[in-house]
Amino acid sequence: MLLNILAIFVGLALLIIGADTLVKGASNIAKKFHIPEILIGLTIVAIGTSMPELIITVTSAKKSSIDLIVGNSIGSDLCNLLFILGMMAIIRPIPIQKETKKIHIPIAFLSTVIIYAMSIGILGGKENVIHSFDGIILILLFIAYVIYPVLLDRKKIIEEYRKEIEQETAEEKKIGKKNVILSILLMIVGIVLLKIGGDLVVDYATIIARVYGISERIIGLTIVAIGTALPEMITSLIAVITGDADIAVGNLIGSSVLNSFLILGIGAVITPLTISAEFTENLLLLIFSTALLWLFCYLPKKDMLTRPKGLILVLIFSLYMIKLFV
Repeated sequence: MLLNILAIFVGLALLIIGADTLVKGASNIAKKFHIPEILIGLTIVAIGTSMPELIITVTSAKKSSIDLIVGNSIGSDLCNLLFILGMMAIIRPIPIQKETKKIHIPIAFLSTVIIYAMSIGILGGKENVIHSFDGIILILLFIAYVIYPVLLDRKKIIEEYRKEIEQETAEEKKIGKKNVILSILLMIVGIVLLKIGGDLVVDYATIIARVYGISERIIGLTIVAIGTALPEMITSLIAVITGDADIAVGNLIGSSVLNSFLILGIGAVITPLTISAEFTENLLLLIFSTALLWLFCYLPKKDMLTRPKGLILVLIFSLYMIKLFV
């Protein structure tokens, strides 16, 4: 059992390292072609940080491990919104930016409601199943979510692009060609690590489920979900210590939206996702958790995630973990 769990964590480590390597290579190439930083952050970095979940989704879909896909997505969101945000607030009360309060938290709430509505057949699909057509809708919603801030800042993005083109020297162009080759190699290494890591996680999670009688749903909601949320967890806790926690809050909410729209969307396009009654309960908890976080923005102290609020979030997550195993 311990060796199987160790293999899963080795796979998760490879996924995290692979995603980081892939993002570095892709970001370097994007900078070479003068893609503005804001655009890199909204696309390459945003998708790169969720690459472990994405790879597990694709690998699980190919191996018909549907519960790992759904469990990983819902579990990662619950971990982000309850445990990580709660721990951040306990360490140090953190401000919630106006954009996060007015745009990202409402969209995170709406994304969970949409998934729930699809899972119970309200939006016209079959009950307890998210089909490929639903998946396409989710992916389109993700694209709209990414494009919206780009359209808002389009003037700034165009201006940055023009400045970088004008300032590039001949020497920088020569160095850039060498960097592109190195960056492509980094991307290849990243993709290989992601493939190996994804196979390890899915294969050994399936072995544990089969041999020890632990459902893939539980493994997806706990070991896999928390493991894939580790990059966000580490980044967020460092942000609290260095005083950049307000940015980390926005990133965590954005990651949750991405999990709902992109991860489940791609999974559903590859294979229909069966949403069991147990998963429906988890979705209701996710809706409640997102609504509670949204409500916290308007309770005293407004626009501030205080220690008592953080303690409530961590307590809910702890009770949720206990319920999964009892």
